[in-house]
Amino acid sequence: MTTRAPRRDAVENRAGILAAARAALALDPHASIDAIARSAGLSRRTLYGHFDDREALIRELVSSGAQRFNAIAASVDDADPRVALARLASLLWREAVHVQVAAALALDEAHVTHTAAALSPLRDTLAALVRSGQDAGSFRSDLSGPTLARLIEEIARTVVSRTEAADPATGDLAVRAVLSIAGLSWREVDELLSDHPELAATGQEVRA
Repeated sequence: MTTRAPRRDAVENRAGILAAARAALALDPHASIDAIARSAGLSRRTLYGHFDDREALIRELVSSGAQRFNAIAASVDDADPRVALARLASLLWREAVHVQVAAALALDEAHVTHTAAALSPLRDTLAALVRSGQDAGSFRSDLSGPTLARLIEEIARTVVSRTEAADPATGDLAVRAVLSIAGLSWREVDELLSDHPELAATGQEVRA
């Protein structure tokens, strides 16, 4: 049996709902399903034709943001694990600014289980990168690989949730914090960013 492709208007409605949800949640993280429907210019009934409830809509926002994060992780292929980690942090930060609502939702403990599953490719990439850095002697070895990867993830979460994303200096802070947790001294971080200024995540064009 052939599965019919969604009608064009249905696809456009779904995209419009997601865009409206991002806009509404950016203004009010607790925006109701009615507010989101009004923002999309649709009836509540039409919205429920695409999503079972508000949580389903939020899960879709998290998933779409995670897909973009995972794609970035897959694009990082620097041989030097220090450069690779800095590039990953820089690119993810720049993307988090563009999908700030999805990033904020992903940091919400209420969605931690769904977020963990959606971001598993990114986490696998980070774990492999940490192992590579430890094997090369570039990253600290007083902690196990999984523990260090978790610490790097948590410091990145803290930077995203506790600082102003619109401030370009915050991107630089994110990269420096991640490298510091990985075991680099502030002098080593300065030298690395001096050799690779595009990794500072302060608005320069970064290689994708």
